[in-house]
Amino acid sequence: MNTRDLVKEYPWVRLHSLNYPVRLDALGEVLAEIRAAHSHTDHSDPKPPGKQLIGNSADTDIVRRLIDQVAPSLATVLISGESGTGKEVVARQIHERSGRKGPFVAVNCGAIPESLLESELFGHERGAFTGAVSARAGRFEQAKGGTFFLDEIGDMPTVMQVKLLRVLEERVIERVGSADSIPVDVRLIAATHRDLPKRIEAGKFREDLYYRLSVFPIEITPLRDRTADIEPLIDEFIRRLRAEESITLQIARDAMEVLENYSWPGNVRELSNLIERLVVIKPNGIVKERDLPWPIVERQEEASDKTEVVSSSLTAVSGGVHVNLPSGGLDLKQYLAKIEQDMINQALLESGGVVQRAAELLGVGRTTLVEKIRRYQINTPKKSTH
Repeated sequence: MNTRDLVKEYPWVRLHSLNYPVRLDALGEVLAEIRAAHSHTDHSDPKPPGKQLIGNSADTDIVRRLIDQVAPSLATVLISGESGTGKEVVARQIHERSGRKGPFVAVNCGAIPESLLESELFGHERGAFTGAVSARAGRFEQAKGGTFFLDEIGDMPTVMQVKLLRVLEERVIERVGSADSIPVDVRLIAATHRDLPKRIEAGKFREDLYYRLSVFPIEITPLRDRTADIEPLIDEFIRRLRAEESITLQIARDAMEVLENYSWPGNVRELSNLIERLVVIKPNGIVKERDLPWPIVERQEEASDKTEVVSSSLTAVSGGVHVNLPSGGLDLKQYLAKIEQDMINQALLESGGVVQRAAELLGVGRTTLVEKIRRYQINTPKKSTH
């Protein structure tokens, strides 16, 4: 492809900055810009294989029910959760169950340079800027009749937040270099790993946009809080590898116990990467605890030590009361859930029903606490008028 062809295909890159004759290092910068834009924004395949919501935990069941509730509507959805929890998978599930015939188009707001974001989202007209030799439709227009997924919305520049708010309110866009309004028929889903209420307080995110986006919030809990999902996820990853590469892998019970007790800071993405690594280490074999990478085993040992320290502290704080394990055992998850409900109730009482203050007392984000209050069906105390 010669330079003239590049201009026709990618008028938004800085081809005008090239001097003739073209130097290889300058051309390399332009090609890198093109590769970066494509690698981070071209996710328009409507149904990638194997992207299903896997898991047996109560939290995953809640997310499935929320997907079923919101999918048939046109409500804007805000998906929150740590990086790697599967926010795009949830967005695709909503799209697939929505019945919308158009494509699923995804854009990562944090991966596109600020100077290119407006053109990428809304498109541009011929002559809008140097190098724009032809008109180009933006991602909103490309998602016509389908779903537009804005990932990492918390990283969107404030100037673009204003323009996005207008799109949500009026359902029209304007291409760069044009004053004409173009109606857009898209279902918008946004996602973020950031605490948006905190970014609002810091002046980095518009409060009115936040409320427009969070018409129907869905929070995905981290994998460390969904231990019942770990084994089904591992089985699914192994099944995919078997189907794609004819590779068989088995996880021994001692290794599975370590994996179920690991904190998974990288969430589902980290688990998927681990399985791919284990396939290389033990192709067509059985993975035992000793075969797991040392960081996982080491962190498991550290977590056990911390648990003992925390248990001792709790005993001291509770006035020497010691909790004995019943002879018949107990449902640990149910027991811990009860403790969590009690702590939330206490924090709400202490804060006089102010959710933001209760979240600070518990050391969690406001969105997280709101979701837990809804999950446990906790009645928020009325705020004191005194």
